[in-house]
Amino acid sequence: MTETTGGEGRDGAEGFTPRGGVFGFFLMVLGMFMAILDIQIVASSLPQIQAGVSASRDQITWVQTAYLVAEVVMIPLSGWLARVMSSRWLFVASSAGFTVTSALCALSWNIESLILFRAIQGFVGGAMIPTVFAANYKLFPPERQMVGTVVIGLTATMAPAIGPTLGGYITEYFSWEWLFLINLVPGVLVTLAVPLVVDIDRARPSLFRRIDIIGIALTGGFLGALEFVLDEGPREDWFADDTILFFALVSGLSAILLLWRELTIADPVLDLRTFRNRNFTVGCILTFVLGMCLYGQSYILPQLLFQVRGYNSLQVGEVMFVTGAAMFLTAPIAGRLARAVDPRILLAIGFPMVALGLYLNSGMTADVSFDELFWAQVVRGSGLILCIVPITATALGTLPMDRVSAGSGLFNVFRNMGGAVGLALINTEWDGRYDRHYWWMAESLGADGQRTGAHIDRLTEMFARNPAVGDPHAAAMQVLAQDVGQQATVMAWNDVFLMMAAAFLLAVPLVFLFAKPAPGGGVGAH
Repeated sequence: MTETTGGEGRDGAEGFTPRGGVFGFFLMVLGMFMAILDIQIVASSLPQIQAGVSASRDQITWVQTAYLVAEVVMIPLSGWLARVMSSRWLFVASSAGFTVTSALCALSWNIESLILFRAIQGFVGGAMIPTVFAANYKLFPPERQMVGTVVIGLTATMAPAIGPTLGGYITEYFSWEWLFLINLVPGVLVTLAVPLVVDIDRARPSLFRRIDIIGIALTGGFLGALEFVLDEGPREDWFADDTILFFALVSGLSAILLLWRELTIADPVLDLRTFRNRNFTVGCILTFVLGMCLYGQSYILPQLLFQVRGYNSLQVGEVMFVTGAAMFLTAPIAGRLARAVDPRILLAIGFPMVALGLYLNSGMTADVSFDELFWAQVVRGSGLILCIVPITATALGTLPMDRVSAGSGLFNVFRNMGGAVGLALINTEWDGRYDRHYWWMAESLGADGQRTGAHIDRLTEMFARNPAVGDPHAAAMQVLAQDVGQQATVMAWNDVFLMMAAAFLLAVPLVFLFAKPAPGGGVGAH
């Protein structure tokens, strides 16, 4: 990968040529990988962190919520900040802030300090991801951008896939502090090296004098409050909770005012006019759907294996690693196909593959094991990378260069919000399906009184032989209730997988809304 030369650089500044090449791009991708991985390894190890800082169950969820809320506010702002500071210095500031706050998280003395440092970490680190997406299109000529797209897509999907594995390993053999301390060495390396080798575009500090404070506040109100509602809603029974209702109203009102504000001022902090590009808009919708699976499948399987099989973090990580391995092996194939095949055809294959991988998980039992989950993960992981590469290339690769940074921020917001919406729907659907299956089985056992009674008698007799059991009949009833609950748990997760598979199949027609590829294999901007 080499930079283009000429009188006018790809950022639109006359006489400026971006520099950085493969090495500079690799350093930036390493920073992005670090930021995405941090979300997953922490999410998979919350019980260990909870014990380490003596937090309650309700408090520990805020370690993740604070990070996600802050990150989702920063991501769309990154486009404007890149124009003000330049992409290089925005990335360096983001990497430095992320590294420092990682150290502070490891040094946290109680749950309150950890939540504060996590919120700062999410906000300052959130700019790295969209900046890398934009850098691919600013650093490299069109014929080399597909390679960068494959690398970015692989990084964005591999980090969630291997996160549980790494998180499990760290908490099994070290301590929870190392979930944050592992960021320090790569963080320092990236922070020091990127400004020396990378220069993507020119800063425009004059924009700071026309800063859209109201737009920034409304962005925070809309996305921050929405992320909070989606994350906390399933746990708090949604709008039955006054706090959830309040933040939902804040998000809705902020969204309306933000739309009006950003479409009526000269220098908006969010360039919503980017959505005039047909490919970009369709790509955002599809990456929203993709985010539902990317984050959803990384959430469901660990939950099932924890709840039903009693796996520890390391065992769960070993199972989840299959998805990451499938993505890694499929990525080079996806890159070659994306250059040679109509992206719409590739997506029409990729989305059904993801749906099939989800469907294969919809018939699990309480004895589900690594072997039974293997092929479902292979199919799903391969399908995901076949989708991510053409969606990213078609959505961002057809934008005018002066809109790539803004578009990258918005594009990543859609993926993250897809994950947030997906997790909220997953938890809500699971609660409803669990209750339905539990009471259906309880009623069935009651209707078959003779067989149920015989089973309870056998259990009672077994517990009666154990002098440590005070009430054998009560112990037998407790075991029966646990068995019913376990079966209901598996059946509910099966229903959720089936629901996600249906969502991916319903999304297939959307891929044909992409503009017809231009002669020579490109995709025209519309």
